[in-house]
Amino acid sequence: MSKKKKQPARPKHVPQRTCFVCREKRDKRQLTRLVRTPEGPVVVDPTGKQNGRGAYLCENLACWEKVAANGRLLNQALKTEVSAEDLAAIATHRPEEGKR
Repeated sequence: MSKKKKQPARPKHVPQRTCFVCREKRDKRQLTRLVRTPEGPVVVDPTGKQNGRGAYLCENLACWEKVAANGRLLNQALKTEVSAEDLAAIATHRPEEGKR
């Protein structure tokens, strides 16, 4: 009988996404997805699977502060006008001071 050589295990594919503020590429799981839902509001999508146009934001506190201070970047990323209420709701999900 012939023995087949065992193929080495292929490395698992890790999806990469870019933070729309700092433009840094990271693993998808390290980023927070903001999504413009078909109904209209912009919400934080913790699952990363919600329907709608999405944009990714890293856990860097400076990126979250830029979005909270000026929603123009988020408007461009989601191709919509983000309301002040939506920006306030998004700001409640920002990371703690210790994270970077």
